[in-house]
Amino acid sequence: MNAEPLPAVAVRIVVGYDGSPPADRALDAAVRLLQGRTGGITAVYVAHMTSTAMLSADAIVEIENDFDQVEKELRTAVGERLRGHVDDWDLERRQGQIPHELIAVADEVHSGHPDDTVVIVVGSSSSAVHRMVGSVPVNLARHSPFPLVIVP
Repeated sequence: MNAEPLPAVAVRIVVGYDGSPPADRALDAAVRLLQGRTGGITAVYVAHMTSTAMLSADAIVEIENDFDQVEKELRTAVGERLRGHVDDWDLERRQGQIPHELIAVADEVHSGHPDDTVVIVVGSSSSAVHRMVGSVPVNLARHSPFPLVIVP
């Protein structure tokens, strides 16, 4: 009995990325997960605007300019980390609650590639406060409909 091998399923990895050491570890782990597979990586930078900044139009413009600069720096950093390892990658900037935005991007990636496996990868926080009151990984573990990898 010769069974036909199953077709390889592409893997689409959504990585929370802000340039921090945990985010770097998450991006490196995503590269290892993708090794030998087809697919791609979408790094997601979620910008956060405080509610007090929303009181001033000038402050909003200044913060948006800062976000643009951070996005540019993160895009360069991601490109350097992935160079020679992953050709199919992008960096997407969002604004809002980090867990919600990562899930939203994963939903969009899944909609664009419905036959592929979508995975979210994030770094764990070393903050004691996050361990007590919750963190992005904890919130994702509770709410993500996608497989989740939390990198120590």
